Amino acid sequence: MGAEVSSVVDLAGDLAGRYRRTESSGGTVDPAVAQADLDAVLRDGYVILADLLTPEELAEIRREVRPLLDRTGRNNFEGHATQRVYSLLNKTRSCDRVVAHPRVLALLDRLLMPNYLLSMIQAINITPGEAAQMLHTDDGFYPLPRPRKALSAATIWAVDDFTAENGATDIVLGSHAWGNRLPADTDERVPVVMPAGSCVFFLGTLWHGGGANHSPAPRLALTAQYCEPWLRPQEAFTLSTPHDIVRAVSEDIRRMLGYSIHPPFIGQVNGMHPKRLLKTDVPEDD
Repeated sequence: MGAEVSSVVDLAGDLAGRYRRTESSGGTVDPAVAQADLDAVLRDGYVILADLLTPEELAEIRREVRPLLDRTGRNNFEGHATQRVYSLLNKTRSCDRVVAHPRVLALLDRLLMPNYLLSMIQAINITPGEAAQMLHTDDGFYPLPRPRKALSAATIWAVDDFTAENGATDIVLGSHAWGNRLPADTDERVPVVMPAGSCVFFLGTLWHGGGANHSPAPRLALTAQYCEPWLRPQEAFTLSTPHDIVRAVSEDIRRMLGYSIHPPFIGQVNGMHPKRLLKTDVPEDD
């Protein structure tokens, strides 16, 4: 990170030399569309983004992910009749489109600080007979009191159709704006019904949980979660993801895995930009 610092003000900017901050592909989304999505999220805590994946993309995801579904959950939260696959980026490239879809990044660009991070990417397959998951928020483990701005956001992608019978994600309407109150039995769980290829995008402060599967078939989904660049993600991707995979993914994903700098120098490695770890020909002062 060889840029010269001449004043305290400079510390608020990008100090990287060779590896300056890259722009998000969310900038390719029509600003009017992105603004409408944002308005819905800020008002309701969530928005359904319909039909973002093609039938061909869905078929590839099913083909690549279903063979990985070899174990069920270890506790009530994971679900004893729910199959989960963590670290998907290490196992298949079929889910890259989900992690860095421009429509999703356009929202994240407006909600979080630049160089926000990927916090988690996993597959969730709710099999028949699974009970409803406990309601929870995705950024509740960050110890800052509510009400407050969300510190994270998440997507849940329907690989199979989401219905009220097969375990569609339940949300509690308006709960993103709550203070420290917890859901009560009188708070209605509303299922997010949407066709395969769609996703629900919601704030980390929204109370939600997987629904019960009363149908005869499993319900497969992917979830990608994101957080502010100054927070610790749920998964330490810089440790879990081999460098050859980091080199293979898109620049958007690479940045969200932590190969980026949050000004002035959060995320540096030995005083240098983390991208230096991916190359052998970068000068020592970059």
